[in-house]
Amino acid sequence: MSFMDQARAARLASHELATDDRATKDRALHAMADALAAREPDLLRANQLDVDRARESGTDEAIVDRLRLTADRVAGMVQGLRDLAALPDPVGDVVRGWKLPNGVSVRQVRVPLGVLGIIYEARPNVTADAAGIALKAGNACLLRGSSSAIESNRVTVAALREGLQAAGVTPDAVHLVEGGGEVTGEMMTARGYVDLVIPRGGAGLINAVVEG
Repeated sequence: MSFMDQARAARLASHELATDDRATKDRALHAMADALAAREPDLLRANQLDVDRARESGTDEAIVDRLRLTADRVAGMVQGLRDLAALPDPVGDVVRGWKLPNGVSVRQVRVPLGVLGIIYEARPNVTADAAGIALKAGNACLLRGSSSAIESNRVTVAALREGLQAAGVTPDAVHLVEGGGEVTGEMMTARGYVDLVIPRGGAGLINAVVEG
């Protein structure tokens, strides 16, 4: 599926998510956690491929450690999704309000943004964290992880999408964006499809997104 196909699917999914209530989103988060836990053996095998490839290319061991997943780290990813389900629903929260002299009440209310494009570096646990946070806030997401974690991210996103489907929520709420630098450029310029691009990583990545 091309990036634009993913973006269109995410846009449609965002319309559905915007009307989902807390119970639906929390059920989906727990189902995503269940699916991720069930896929732990697959995820650890996939992650070992990423780690081996990183070492073969001479990657610094500190970066390899950030890339590596263990049973404890996968358990943390699973628990992170469950913890999100326990949080209050931000959608509909009234930030502030006041009454005008003519008697009209004005309220500032939190609403979903729509589709989030999230660009991040080596840590594969961010994939589950970012997808869960986006869903809790009623947003679809396009996840552009590091190529160094591609095998781990593929298994993680497949599990998250399985969980969404099991919960009766559209799996198109979560997409893994693959490809070269041109795909990142597409994400940053996909106006009308991507409402916000969020870089997570070092200064170089953040500057590249801001300047792009």
